[in-house]
Amino acid sequence: MFLILLIVIRITFLQIIDTNKLIKEGNARFLRFKNTKVIRGTISDRNGKPLAISVPVKGIWADPKNIEKKNIIKKDIRWNALADILSIDINSIIKKIQKNKTKRFIYIARQIPLEITDYIEKLRIPGIHSIEEYRRYYPSGKVAAQLVGFTDIDGKGIEGVEKSFNKLLEGKYGIRKVIKDGKGNIIENILVKSKTKSIDIILSIDKKFQNITYEILNKAVEKNKAKSGTAILIDIKTGEILSIVNSPSFNPNNVSNIKNISTIRDTAITDLFEPGSIVKPIVIMKALQIGLIKENSILNTMPFKLQGYKIKDLNTYEQLNAKDIIKKSSNVGVSRISLSMPSILLKNTYYEFGLGKLTNIGLVGERKGVLYKHVHPSELEKATFSFGYGLMVTPLQVAQLYSTIGSYGIFRPVSILKLKNKKNEKQIFPKEIIKKVIRMMESVTTTGGSGVKAAVKGYHVAVKTGTVKKVGTNKKYINKYIAYTAGIAPSRNPKFALVIMINEPSQGKYYGGLVSAPIFSEIMSNILKLTNTKPDN
Repeated sequence: MFLILLIVIRITFLQIIDTNKLIKEGNARFLRFKNTKVIRGTISDRNGKPLAISVPVKGIWADPKNIEKKNIIKKDIRWNALADILSIDINSIIKKIQKNKTKRFIYIARQIPLEITDYIEKLRIPGIHSIEEYRRYYPSGKVAAQLVGFTDIDGKGIEGVEKSFNKLLEGKYGIRKVIKDGKGNIIENILVKSKTKSIDIILSIDKKFQNITYEILNKAVEKNKAKSGTAILIDIKTGEILSIVNSPSFNPNNVSNIKNISTIRDTAITDLFEPGSIVKPIVIMKALQIGLIKENSILNTMPFKLQGYKIKDLNTYEQLNAKDIIKKSSNVGVSRISLSMPSILLKNTYYEFGLGKLTNIGLVGERKGVLYKHVHPSELEKATFSFGYGLMVTPLQVAQLYSTIGSYGIFRPVSILKLKNKKNEKQIFPKEIIKKVIRMMESVTTTGGSGVKAAVKGYHVAVKTGTVKKVGTNKKYINKYIAYTAGIAPSRNPKFALVIMINEPSQGKYYGGLVSAPIFSEIMSNILKLTNTKPDN
């Protein structure tokens, strides 16, 4: 009777008073919470051609506690077969299992192709299991690497579009509560949390345009032995980016072999540069708008000194009109204009056209740039500001600037996503004045202009070239250069804006008219033909 009483007391204690401990122990043996996987969304170009897709693979995992109990690794030849097929040293596998012998789950290998995992599963090695995974594959490889980016081994975006739109692409895992019996059979399967489907991302770029732009740019970077190059093509009518390319690039399908980490950056949005002469058309536009000059105004363009610094041109011109200031890319001409207008006026105009502010394209890492901060800049600062020194911008901001010129002063937000409807747009500058300046810019590709090599056979194009000295680590200018060419085509009915930037060409030539202008011509010629754009009369 005493023993029965003790048993009753003990049962009462376990069933009523101290139940949590037993429940916990039981759940540890029979209850599991499993994630219900969501396949990561695809990234495609505007025509549905894939740029990033998820390919089914498997992970190989081990149950060290189970393996350690059986002590079979060295005795079973199947383990050697496993090591061989995975190209892993058998001793490193043994060491990893022994190090984690109290655990019930450790990875042996990740993202293994299905044909290999099928072979491993047929080996039927006790304690070795497989788990469903997905590996990201990038069909375009280097061509769109910096834009699309890549994911880590767990499928989380860590660069480019993959990172910027990670929440949409990955969705949310669901959770299921699974209860098993003593033999491991599932006896209850309860949905605890529903999964949220991933969303596919459709970019604005056209894969054909992207390929053409990359091939031509990459060839030019190699030819000029340049540090890097960037090219951006925008649809003027919508603000959509049709191609955005950087060279050198990398293979996103094998990021472990990346030698230079800087190649991962999307220079088009992350790096800042002084724009140089490609901002000169804006100076002329503003001067025409406020009546400071007229189209036929003649300006003194002889060199002059400011604060001990000589403002001069590559060639000396006694006098030039507005059109020839753009055609000859005269620093003296735009400096004299800039010095005659309030400093805040030109700064605000640059800002209205998108320089020095974020485009809000939605990509992680974009920088807004810098316009000079002084409320009262010096005369020298005002002069150099007019020909693109003293401000820092991204190549994408320059592309947006020329897209706005091409739309006759309508500022459209640029987009890396394919648009269903136009975004908010705003007329920021008088149409007629911009049309006049576009005609002036057409002269840049004619005889005597600074960008003759940017001409496109059969079409009128409006371009501006630029050459900028780079600043060294001591914050002084050094003998390294950036060559620019930016423009619109066809200029009588603008469809495309294109910007080319070549960073540190080192093959002897470094002027924009010699280095980047031919690239502009070749890319734009291909794009116009590919889109069946009717040649000008």
